[in-house]
Amino acid sequence: MLAMSNRSAFPGARSLRDITAGNALRVINETRSVELVSRLALALGPLRRLRGLLGRAPLAAEEGLLLRPCQAVHTFFMPCPIDVLFLDEGGRVVGLRSELRPWRVTPFFGDALATLELASGRVMATGTSGGDQLRFEVIG
Repeated sequence: MLAMSNRSAFPGARSLRDITAGNALRVINETRSVELVSRLALALGPLRRLRGLLGRAPLAAEEGLLLRPCQAVHTFFMPCPIDVLFLDEGGRVVGLRSELRPWRVTPFFGDALATLELASGRVMATGTSGGDQLRFEVIG
């Protein structure tokens, strides 16, 4: 487990449903004791989810985008591959796609509440795999 002396778990969060816009968040893979994302963007409304990463610069290694609700994604019109984690309500990885290339569609993950989009190669670099438990923390 990572020591978080100056950071706290998302206040009152018992599930991914509790996360709301307005706080700067980071994501920890508790299973692997590694930080996945130090700067998390949120796409919680229908228009933000629809846009996703389209028209944005490629994600840096420390960046991520949480889409909720979301059970499948596409990479149409995207300039580069991404890694995608499918998360259940408790933040457990129920599916993943590594290095999902442009112009692809993922399968539908019925157990997923949200997806976490990451820079390509981040899943491999952190050893993240199915069943891993993620934690979302407020920064600052």
